[in-house]
Amino acid sequence: MIPLLIDCDPGHDDSMAILYAAKHFELRGLTTVFGNSIVENTTRNALKICELAGLDVPVAGGMGAPLVGSFAPSMIHGASGLDGADLPEPKRRPVDMHAVAMIIEQARKAEGELVLAAIGPLTNVAVALRTEPRLARWLKCITIMGGSLDIGNAAPYAEANILKDPEAAAAVFSCDAEIYLAGLNFTRQAILDRSHAEMLRQAGGAVPETVAGMLDFYLTRNEARYGKPISPMHDPSAFVPFVRPDLVEHKPFHIQVELASPLLRGMTVADQRNVTRRPDEPEPPRANVKAGIRMDGPAATRHVVETIASYGRG
Repeated sequence: MIPLLIDCDPGHDDSMAILYAAKHFELRGLTTVFGNSIVENTTRNALKICELAGLDVPVAGGMGAPLVGSFAPSMIHGASGLDGADLPEPKRRPVDMHAVAMIIEQARKAEGELVLAAIGPLTNVAVALRTEPRLARWLKCITIMGGSLDIGNAAPYAEANILKDPEAAAAVFSCDAEIYLAGLNFTRQAILDRSHAEMLRQAGGAVPETVAGMLDFYLTRNEARYGKPISPMHDPSAFVPFVRPDLVEHKPFHIQVELASPLLRGMTVADQRNVTRRPDEPEPPRANVKAGIRMDGPAATRHVVETIASYGRG
């Protein structure tokens, strides 16, 4: 199994991603960052998910604010960041190590085999790259849920994870690691709805039933905001390509994060025609990201939901 470290901000879709990944990867640990809620909440939520599913992996808390400025939690996830279900209180505490240190240590120990999944703001990852310049080549790759090749969700052209810390995202996108991107143009091809909550409920067992409750809450919040009780399957989409590559297609692009424009701050600007260059450069810059462009959404969604339902069967 592929060794995996998840940097996250649970979050309903983060929780589904963690539970999915634990069945298909060798999960080495969870690191947490601010985002869907304050980092104290996201760390506690990660511990609760581990308690719910019996996952014996270390959890390390990380950065509580972006590199520049402040942030607002994504209230679509509720006050705790994970409203909608009665999750068990965690018996364990976070390890006595900062998330940045855990990222570096796990990458060093894995000797080029570790996949780092970043499904929240990229602050921990950016600080880790700055702290240990060898980190990028120690990793097998980084898979990111964030950005978009078309429209955004937190701003007209910016996705929430990137917009919460654009400077960190810019640093990560400019590193030398191999990067896979699950942007909104990709995740919106896989749609969760009430039928998926019902599938989980019918599976029985603490994990599927709890996730069904969380999904009900999340879909209700989405309906209140967007008019329909549906949601893209955001964070799990960053993991599906490593488990079911037959369901996806990626394409290489040069992607930069816009920092200067007040209107476009946080936009992931992809050179989709391979024409961008400065006057003194004979060739366009090399592709730095493999971005998801196509996914068999219904099949991917069913695959993820069935994986989580399998917790009910032991």
